[in-house]
Amino acid sequence: MVVWTVANQKGGVGKTTSTISLAGLLAQKGYRVLLVDTDPHASLSYYFGIESEDLDLSVYDLFLQVSTKEQIMQSLCPTHYDNIDILPATMGLATLDRSLGNKGGMGLVLKKAMQKINDEYDYVLIDCPPILGVLMVNALAACERIIVPVQTEFLALKGLDRMMKTLDIMQSEQTQPFKYSIVPTMFDKRTKASLMTYRKLQELYGDAVWPGVIPIDTNFRNASVLQKVPSDYAPNSRGIIAYTNLLKYLIHLKSVGK
Repeated sequence: MVVWTVANQKGGVGKTTSTISLAGLLAQKGYRVLLVDTDPHASLSYYFGIESEDLDLSVYDLFLQVSTKEQIMQSLCPTHYDNIDILPATMGLATLDRSLGNKGGMGLVLKKAMQKINDEYDYVLIDCPPILGVLMVNALAACERIIVPVQTEFLALKGLDRMMKTLDIMQSEQTQPFKYSIVPTMFDKRTKASLMTYRKLQELYGDAVWPGVIPIDTNFRNASVLQKVPSDYAPNSRGIIAYTNLLKYLIHLKSVGK
């Protein structure tokens, strides 16, 4: 089972869109995909029409008690897409840092839970809140690669700088170095800001930056209104072509051990 975490300490950079787009493409290839929503706003859950506040179980319950494989599987919700399930979020997640932040062993809850269902899915994609706390720590510790979407505008560079500093801080507690890929998003080739930001990303982060870009594409917004994954709604759109190339890149990195 491959676990990817989609994270950045700035909101509005395309984290949830990236998670959903990659999941849709993986599912179309026949892979079994689990989405994990760790954002208290539950945007990923709502995207698939799941009212998480009406559910008996969610990702929140993993932090309240040690769960068996059966309990974890009972917490999952199917989506209207074959091969895509979701572990939904709930507003209760917003209280975790206050109630459990100082409790020992809370940083590996998600990792241990994913290990228990390792044989049920081919890929797990974890969508993160834009705030450093117990949820992001869990998501980073649970994955083998971090996907960092960065909007191609200068204010987004500050959020990326914070994210990189977070990885540096957490690295001291990890036995293996973090693997991460920076993904330029919302790219508009007509604007000088997008072009300059993309060049700055390459200058500052070199090979860690995916050599492609995710362009601005209204099909992402339209797909969300209809609660469809973008690859289903507009399979030939420029945005999905870009995410298809990103997925090929990520799979290639895994195949060569990078």
